[in-house]
Amino acid sequence: MRSDPVADMLTRVRNASRAEHEKCDIPSSGLKVRIAELLKSEGFIKNFRVLEDSKQNTLRVYLKYGAGNEKMISGLVRVSTPGRRVYVGHANLPSILGGMGVALLSTSRGVVTDREARKQKIGGEVLAYVW
Repeated sequence: MRSDPVADMLTRVRNASRAEHEKCDIPSSGLKVRIAELLKSEGFIKNFRVLEDSKQNTLRVYLKYGAGNEKMISGLVRVSTPGRRVYVGHANLPSILGGMGVALLSTSRGVVTDREARKQKIGGEVLAYVW
């Protein structure tokens, strides 16, 4: 899917997690690398690497599983799409599963989680919900 690269990334990670794959490869971009950094810092993925090549770099995401192959990502939803942008102010930031999940926001200070946006008192475009 070329019209929405973020949705493509989230779909690849979701499908790989459901199929219990060890890793998944995604065409890389700066936004996707930042999303992978946030997923790693929140404990949803094990690690990621950017593989250099001559065309477009590849982002390799290593998925994380708990005891008994329990999936760390049970839900991954794209909120804002190219046809329907969703913006929130800092007073209306969403809380996902009472703080168990995270909302990823694109703000004027970069891509951050809903917790970080609350601390900085900034709003922005809601990219995705992860739980």
